[in-house]
Amino acid sequence: DMRLVYSGGGSVQAGGSLRVSCTISGFTVDDSDMGWYRQGPGHECELVSKIGKYGNTDYADTVKGRFTISRDSAANTMYLQMNSLKPEDTAVYYCAPDTEVDYDELGQPQCVGWGQGTQVTVSS
Repeated sequence: DMRLVYSGGGSVQAGGSLRVSCTISGFTVDDSDMGWYRQGPGHECELVSKIGKYGNTDYADTVKGRFTISRDSAANTMYLQMNSLKPEDTAVYYCAPDTEVDYDELGQPQCVGWGQGTQVTVSS
């Protein structure tokens, strides 16, 4: 079974930075496209960033230029460096391989089954 252990979340003021990480067992991060997702209070789960098996990256427009996704194959760990944080970035952040993402009938990803995630809180 896949197990995800998160670290690096916390509380910062707007404009600050955080790096969150997700160490995975039972799955190899090189074997699939990997994504970071988030779910804020009262919001749907959303894809924040994705890194492909060959290193190609993609970002939601809301975080482009501020967030950087990376992967450490030796440590089997995913990272998300978050700079210039905004209050609207407040959410629980999760990582997941593409193969473990469930979608509802509207095509919305569901932030479930990926462990507890890590809370990021940005104050204004």
